[in-house]
Amino acid sequence: MQIKNLMSEDIITIDKDQNLSDALKLLRKHNVSRLPVTNNKELVGIISERDIAAKLGSSKYESMPASRLHISSVMVKDVFTVPETMQLDEVAKLMLDNGIGSVPVIDDDGKMVGIVSKADFVTLAVGIAFDKITVKEIMTKDLTVVSPTERLVHARRLMIEDHVGRLPVVEDGELVGMLTSKDLMRAFIDFRKKVPEKYQKSQIKEVLVEYIMSSNPTVTSKDATISEVAKIMMETGYNGLPVVEGNDVVGIITQTDILRLIEKLES
Repeated sequence: MQIKNLMSEDIITIDKDQNLSDALKLLRKHNVSRLPVTNNKELVGIISERDIAAKLGSSKYESMPASRLHISSVMVKDVFTVPETMQLDEVAKLMLDNGIGSVPVIDDDGKMVGIVSKADFVTLAVGIAFDKITVKEIMTKDLTVVSPTERLVHARRLMIEDHVGRLPVVEDGELVGMLTSKDLMRAFIDFRKKVPEKYQKSQIKEVLVEYIMSSNPTVTSKDATISEVAKIMMETGYNGLPVVEGNDVVGIITQTDILRLIEKLES
């Protein structure tokens, strides 16, 4: 299958000279996690929730309000694009090899005609073939976790170092919550709004994971099928689900794991 048959043609973009506040409004309004960035309608970058969380939590930008940060200072400039005739498995491999969550799709004239994300690939993981594969066969077992009493700035550093967009929150071996890039992004923005600038540098270090995390996260089991997990992801918009056995977290299954499976089956 060519990627043009899977891509979304409804492209929400933002101009490089707009500010971060504009991006946040668009992300929230359209319930997306990334935006292609344009300049005079030409693609010049891409910005994601993970990029925003990483930038807002850095010392360089720690006290700067979102309204003063231009998109051009936060976006990723080296954007991978794919032709609309590229095969699914080739696009999946490109995304996996480069650790990217979406790629703009261009036509023969170099014009952006769509965008494809890991979430689009997940829609393919429903059906007979995926009813026969269980979570335990493809889940990620080597987990990065965080405790509820650790600092938010530490959790942000873990996400950046391990290139992950979500962390199970574990206390005494038991799952008590989830922390995502979206949670981090919103937390840093709310913090800037509520805390006077002169106190931000000291007080941000006192914000704990338990204040921000989502409690009672949706989970799955090792024996659930990939079809079942894909349906949950499609219904909820979640990028990953913790895998639990009893009260213990034994792994996590993410859109990346499903993308890797599809790439293997399609190639």
